[in-house]
Amino acid sequence: MNKPTMFSSGVELGNLLLSSDLLHHSWGAIDELYRETPPNHDPTSPLSIKYKVHQQSPIGTIISFVSSPPCTPQYLQSEGRDLLASSDALATENFPLFQFVGTKVNPTFSLHRAAVTLFSSLQDQLSLLKTQHEKSRRLIVTGHSIGGSIATLFTLWLLETVPPTDRKRPLCITFGCPLIGDTGLQQAISERPTWNSCFLHVASYKDPIPKLFASSPQNEHSIESGYKPFGTFLLCSESSFACFEEPESALDLMVATSSVGVGNGGPHEGAQMFCYGEILEKYKLGVICRGVSQLEGKDFTPLQMGIFIQIAPINVETTQGQLENGDINSLIEKFESGMKDLATRKKNIFDPNKKLNAMKINMTYLEWYKKFSVSVPRGGYYDFFKIDESKRREEIVKRKSILTQYWVEMVKEVEKMPQREGKFFQYKWLYGGNNYRRIVEPLDIAEFYKKGKKDYLAQRSDHYKLLEKWMEDEKSEGNQGNAEERNRACSLTEDSCFWAYVEEAMISCESLKNVETSPELKESLRADLVKFEDYVMDLVRKYAVSTEIFLKKSRFMEWWKVYKEIKGASYHSSLADFMSNCKYK
Repeated sequence: MNKPTMFSSGVELGNLLLSSDLLHHSWGAIDELYRETPPNHDPTSPLSIKYKVHQQSPIGTIISFVSSPPCTPQYLQSEGRDLLASSDALATENFPLFQFVGTKVNPTFSLHRAAVTLFSSLQDQLSLLKTQHEKSRRLIVTGHSIGGSIATLFTLWLLETVPPTDRKRPLCITFGCPLIGDTGLQQAISERPTWNSCFLHVASYKDPIPKLFASSPQNEHSIESGYKPFGTFLLCSESSFACFEEPESALDLMVATSSVGVGNGGPHEGAQMFCYGEILEKYKLGVICRGVSQLEGKDFTPLQMGIFIQIAPINVETTQGQLENGDINSLIEKFESGMKDLATRKKNIFDPNKKLNAMKINMTYLEWYKKFSVSVPRGGYYDFFKIDESKRREEIVKRKSILTQYWVEMVKEVEKMPQREGKFFQYKWLYGGNNYRRIVEPLDIAEFYKKGKKDYLAQRSDHYKLLEKWMEDEKSEGNQGNAEERNRACSLTEDSCFWAYVEEAMISCESLKNVETSPELKESLRADLVKFEDYVMDLVRKYAVSTEIFLKKSRFMEWWKVYKEIKGASYHSSLADFMSNCKYK
């Protein structure tokens, strides 16, 4: 089967953005804030951040950030370009607010030190702002230059408390914003597709600030600095634009045009606010359409054609013919590789919905088998599976294997995420996972002890442990009714390890009857069996055990018969009285 043809949607995405009011109103909020801030371009003045909430915007609530004085490249030279790593000794003091960004796959990341310092200086004010606007119907966070860096950090801070399934996420739109983090930050955000889609960065080729930290031959410090982009980029000139969902492509294009504009603007370089206002006004007059005449004589695939149409106007204009065809072809190859990688990542994005309906079908098979096994006078679901040799059992084993493979992968993906982010494993799917655990794990236990093995709990799979732990966490937070409020027994025993405890109790009884067992060991075994009695009665009182354990030929009833002989007819305990009076009936 042929692979589907890939196309570049950058031109269409750019047209959509520029024909909407998002960019125009966002820049309008920035421009309004600048007008309220006295102009001061003295590069010796310390930077401070100004912000404003625009409640009356037709596109929703806008929070704008700018710096005072407007940031120039001089502010970001030398120590102004330093990265602060989350593993640094100072990180605990300087940005505890962003430790949540790290994941188990990418636990360490770095942020622009100057931006973090500015953000920390506003922490009290921004905390109040965060509380006020966490649940805004539609929130746009925007900023220019280093103000865009603060807007980015503020948006990340907001996203910490937004569940990934919540569609009311803030949108961050920056203009002329410098890169703000390293590879660790880029990868940590890429692991959360819902976060990555919240950032749109607008950058002009004439503005040196966005590409100041990008690697290029002209930037001797940039390779060591390790800055990387994330989010979507709209690169623009006075008459053309290129939009990229794959941020590395945007970085490559910024590097390719880095010889233009940097170092030629004097002390006010980078504070060209007109750059974005004037360009957006030109775009507003008419969305740019691009034909295919430029492709004459080009031997391109459909994807390469789209990339060429996307970048050619920017490329030719900004470099003034400095790039040869070979350089353009090299850029196209990089973009093509990046877009294919992005498509693969999108395809492999972890989605709890994925295959969930198919898993429900497999669960139905096991539920039917459980119902059938209870109707057969052989001890119930657990015991019947243990002795069943029919073709029917083979089908159940196959379905059980499919379910286990699915839930092991689900748990693995959730475990990659930080603790708070793992909350996205919502109760809907967590309930499904624990229903799977309670119906499948007893079958695993049956197979384990059927092979003559001992101590199942020591070899229990981690995915069962985590599903159980997460469910207990949900209960502790009041997200599930208390088991003690039940007034009848559940159809599935709540503790999926119940039968492992029964098997171990039976092994203990056999050891007690063995004359070669030492007195010390026998004393320890008796104590363990008393604990098992208490455990069973606790489940009974909470109605947390299935009535099938009391079926005549169940392994539990076999254990009770052996245990009763050991303890003698005169033995009294809560469980002994319960069983002797046949209250379970």
